[in-house]
Amino acid sequence: MRLDLLSRLNAERAARRAAILVTDPASGEQRLVQEGEIENDPLARELQAALRQGKSGFVERDGRRYFLTVQAPPVKVIVIGAVHISQALAPMAQGLDLDVTIVDPRTAFATPERFPDVPVVAEWPDTVLPELGIDRYTALVALTHDPKIDDPALTTALRSECFYIGALGSRKTHERRVERLIASGFGEADLARIHAPIGLDIGAVSPAEIALSIMAEIVASLRKERRRST
Repeated sequence: MRLDLLSRLNAERAARRAAILVTDPASGEQRLVQEGEIENDPLARELQAALRQGKSGFVERDGRRYFLTVQAPPVKVIVIGAVHISQALAPMAQGLDLDVTIVDPRTAFATPERFPDVPVVAEWPDTVLPELGIDRYTALVALTHDPKIDDPALTTALRSECFYIGALGSRKTHERRVERLIASGFGEADLARIHAPIGLDIGAVSPAEIALSIMAEIVASLRKERRRST
């Protein structure tokens, strides 16, 4: 790989932006396609499919083969609330190779003992979320049921490009939440991004079942375009 391509690829990785290296095995020619350039590329359809799947491999177009090296940022799941559901959700997310972080200012709950092998940040969401970074490869899950904790997190998420926002609570709880967020200046299109009640409707009852429904909804959101294309 040419040094300039490697430098650009590393820069995209550091910025948490997807990129695809296109290699023509016959000629050895290579080019780097940044995520924002895919739509205008001659191999747009193939590049989009490869990025949705997150897998490198060969594709063919007009009788020529190309190898696509896909570099996509690791998906982050930021969980607001060190609660029982979070304890079940964290290992599920890790099992799917997702990066998980627990955020909760309540130090009695946000402890390493309750969340082994998972980063736990005992800070208020509006303080720590800008440091953690929320982008289009981030899912935010609000689980505390406490507006003082959940609302600042949701506000930050709604102002970002994160691909999933979910909030625990009944429909009445969410109605009150919506009223507060509208008063903060958000519109209907913004609030429609929030999955509430959170999780796919599988009749979940226990914390583990609710965690399963949440992870299923996150994966469905992450793979939405892939599902539409099949």
